[in-house]
Amino acid sequence: MHGVSSSITTAFLDEERATLERFMPGFDGLLAQTPLHELEASDSGAIEMFRDAAGPGLLVPADQEGLGADAHEAIRVQRAIGARCPSLAVASTMHHFSVASLLEVHKAGGEFEWLLLEAIATERRLVASGFAEGMPGQGVLAPTMRARRDGTLLRVSGAKQPCSLSRSMDLLTASVLIEDGDGAGSEELAVAVIASDAPGIEVRPFWEAPVLTGAQSDAVVLTDVPVEEDLLVRLDSRGDGGIDEVHAVGFVWFELLITASYLGMASALVEKALAKGGTATPGAVAAAVEIEASMAALDGLAGRLEIGASDPSLLWRALAGRYAAQDAINRAVATAVEALGGMGFIKSPDVPYLASASRALAFHPPSRTRTTDPLADALKGGELAIE
Repeated sequence: MHGVSSSITTAFLDEERATLERFMPGFDGLLAQTPLHELEASDSGAIEMFRDAAGPGLLVPADQEGLGADAHEAIRVQRAIGARCPSLAVASTMHHFSVASLLEVHKAGGEFEWLLLEAIATERRLVASGFAEGMPGQGVLAPTMRARRDGTLLRVSGAKQPCSLSRSMDLLTASVLIEDGDGAGSEELAVAVIASDAPGIEVRPFWEAPVLTGAQSDAVVLTDVPVEEDLLVRLDSRGDGGIDEVHAVGFVWFELLITASYLGMASALVEKALAKGGTATPGAVAAAVEIEASMAALDGLAGRLEIGASDPSLLWRALAGRYAAQDAINRAVATAVEALGGMGFIKSPDVPYLASASRALAFHPPSRTRTTDPLADALKGGELAIE
């Protein structure tokens, strides 16, 4: 039997970089020409480069002056950015998660979100996430901030640590418990949209790890920060670990984007292994297969999100895809580093850096241990509940 030839010449990461180029022309080239250690430094200019490239509007629909990327395109953009600048991939994921959540609130009947989304796109505003640990279900059900009524205002106090984009954010979206002023002890759950220059907001040092410092993941502390009533989005709290539809969709977006970002970090190492000596080794090819298989799984999830955002199985499928990608990343990175050899590790500081950064996907909540029982229930036909 004769072999089947193909004229397809698309190389590893070409599709992702072409997608990034389509939405943010010239941005990939700008990242590529900047040394990794500069992009990853705590005083990196990568976040402002992202702002200048109109990145904040990536998920904002075109009719609201945004770039209008869908889920398929967004995960490719995040993978491309992760391969160039891991810190920016993490930081921008937090922004996109906030934007996606605002979009779902708007679709559910919210009013002011339309103007806010348009401002994010046209004025290139960056939105930090003040949900607990950056995870929607956890944030909605266990907010770290509280609000008390003060005349026509609410005063919000609490902290988010770590909080990516802490020094570059224009807005902060934070889940809060509003204390009932009638003394009955009841509480109302809401999301507050807070300007970064509001009185009572302070950024404090928090991140001490030597990797991903460019994500600006320090502590954001709020002390009696004034918030107008019309900048609050009331939520329908379930109280049983269940997640309402708006936040369920935001949760899926987060898992897709953060996983694609870390696949990008691993991809950078695999790309180096594929290019070593001009001839790819079996190890490099095996590593590439791991990454591409995980990316294909994300693509499938993105398709389900686009056609059926209310599909309850998306929650557990998103978690399953993320945990499977964690394992694939670990295997691919180990194989790629081995293929690069000892001299590749010794002579290029980028190799150990990328290897270390790529492991941090496991640290984003919810942890695998925490979701073992909820996933078991979901796999048997129950509802996924994250407490």
